[in-house]
Amino acid sequence: MNATTEEKQYQLDGLKWLAVVLLVGGAIYGNYYFSGESLLYRVVALVVVAIAVAFIAAKTQKGDSFMSLLRGAYTEARRVVWPTRQERNQTTLMVVVVVLVMSLILWGLDSLFGWLASLVIG
Repeated sequence: MNATTEEKQYQLDGLKWLAVVLLVGGAIYGNYYFSGESLLYRVVALVVVAIAVAFIAAKTQKGDSFMSLLRGAYTEARRVVWPTRQERNQTTLMVVVVVLVMSLILWGLDSLFGWLASLVIG
């Protein structure tokens, strides 16, 4: 038996990236050219162009790799066990206490070294 593996073929990736660059450049120029128009219209146009750019870029090899990375990250984020409210509050309190204690220690050392330096210098 022959096992064949199918790999996705990404054709015309260079042309797709050129289209992405041209769309982004056109959006930047259009936003500058139509600067007198309402901000709402310009934002809507930029959002439409951004969606088109994302769609075209996702059809490339690098875009597919990025989408695969996002899917994996989403899967991993769903597996995270989030702390309870009590754990969160206790951890925050511990961090605040440690920061306060360390700031007092550093303030004390700074005062001590400043006093010693003033004794030496005169």
